[in-house]
Amino acid sequence: MSPTSNVSQNGTSKHQDSNSSIFEIGDSDLSRLLNRPRPLTIERKRSFDERSFSEMSISSPPRQFYRNSENSSRLFDSFSGIGSPRSFSCVETHPIVSEAWVALQRSIVHFRGQPVGTIAALDHSTEELNYDQVFVRDFVPSALAFLMNGEPEIVKNFLLKTLRLQSWEKKVDNFTLGAGVMPASFKVLHDPVRDHETLIADFGECAIGRVAPVDSGFWWIILLRAYTKSTGDASLAELPECQRGIRLILTLCLSEGFDTFPTLLCADGCSMIDRRMGIYGYPIEIQALFFMALRCALLLLKNDEEGKDCTDRIVKRLHALSYHMRSYFWLDIKQLNDIYRYKTEEYSHTAVNKFNVMPDSLPDWVFDFVPSRGGYFIGNVSPARMDFRWFCLGNCIAILSSLATPEQASAIMDLIESRWEELVGEMPLKICYPAMESHEWRIITGCDPKNTSWSYHNGGSWPVLLWLLTAACIKSGRVQLAKRAIELAETRLLKDHWPEYYDGKLGRYMGKQARKNQTWSVAGYLVAKMMLEDPSNLGMISFEEDKQMKPHMKRSASWMC
Repeated sequence: MSPTSNVSQNGTSKHQDSNSSIFEIGDSDLSRLLNRPRPLTIERKRSFDERSFSEMSISSPPRQFYRNSENSSRLFDSFSGIGSPRSFSCVETHPIVSEAWVALQRSIVHFRGQPVGTIAALDHSTEELNYDQVFVRDFVPSALAFLMNGEPEIVKNFLLKTLRLQSWEKKVDNFTLGAGVMPASFKVLHDPVRDHETLIADFGECAIGRVAPVDSGFWWIILLRAYTKSTGDASLAELPECQRGIRLILTLCLSEGFDTFPTLLCADGCSMIDRRMGIYGYPIEIQALFFMALRCALLLLKNDEEGKDCTDRIVKRLHALSYHMRSYFWLDIKQLNDIYRYKTEEYSHTAVNKFNVMPDSLPDWVFDFVPSRGGYFIGNVSPARMDFRWFCLGNCIAILSSLATPEQASAIMDLIESRWEELVGEMPLKICYPAMESHEWRIITGCDPKNTSWSYHNGGSWPVLLWLLTAACIKSGRVQLAKRAIELAETRLLKDHWPEYYDGKLGRYMGKQARKNQTWSVAGYLVAKMMLEDPSNLGMISFEEDKQMKPHMKRSASWMC
């Protein structure tokens, strides 16, 4: 293919040659595309900066959302169809809701006339980098907002387009990625000469550190289940191509190897925290998403020969994973005291300190952070290493997926309430706590200027996490905490033009490199508001505890004093 000059969806010119990662998606039969993968070589490019109520029934038509006033109705009349909230006159809502819907509408990306996702950010005041792309993880709150508003078309299109991208052979230099890898993001390019649109996808070859997105496949499965649950339409999930896509993702995770733990071993930068932040190993975010994706897949896979083989492996892994996480990742005041008293260099299966963690490695801050009532899943557990940092996404997903027991879920809420100033402050919500500073920051982040203390991934406050907190609060029966957080966010978000993140210990300052009009900040707020208004929406992304998943064995002698 000769070099061509392409213009992106938002008018940005791009030059693309024959070796570029162009994934051209046509209207031909999906089965033919999946069964005949075309080889693709991806060359290196410059780096980019950079989620039941007992399976409650929500198959009835989605509750119509609302416009706040006659003026906002006129605003929406200027847009067509998708993304516009429907009239719901008996509820008075905050005035920024209508503005949020307008912002979400503007972010929609079309491909050959069909809506296929939402752009990461619409901030024309700074360099776009990869913020002009549709990210899989970023689209999840947007997708939930559309589903809750009775607009499933864009979600279905997104699921099918990303599924088609999965089917291509993916190479970074001379190495071929696994067939199940889902893209981190994609972008629509328009060739004005041929009047033709193509998709360009990033599978990690453009990411910080060239790391493939482990979380993308999990989010895709979770979103497919949310679509099925919301619409009551199982025909999409039952397509042979979707069934194959689920199995390919799970094949990457369930294959046998040298692992002695049921958790997934991951590189730094493989998830929402996509830069070097010391989360390599077994990060809580990936383990919680893995657990939830397995539970979703168990419902989505058909009971045929291929599906049954996969579900058998899923059930075994779920039992092992839930036991491991609930036992070894959980930290409360008793567990902290036990670790403080550990002996080291133990040998044999009766060892108390199974991972040979050094008590002297306990950070000073954790003794004050853990309340007398409350607990949380720590960031990472691996040989001789425990990362005691709090990570919001992993703990919220643990509650929604019922990886956390009801008692643990309640304890996580107790922790958030008792450490409100540290974890919420003046803007919800800390992505992790505490921030790394000084020598620790230099060693672990490599002196990353974007992840300085209390900024971005290093203790920054991310409004998108509001939807996860709200969902976890509703599921745990702590709705007042969600209301409090939403009211706090409403004082700033619109005024600050929906920034990506906030900086400072209290989240007082708009992030130093934060993009404005960040779509998932908008969508996260809308989803939080809609779930609060109609808690049955939670059924899309929530599971009740599986009583059969409680381990029959007693807790190991390890980690007991």
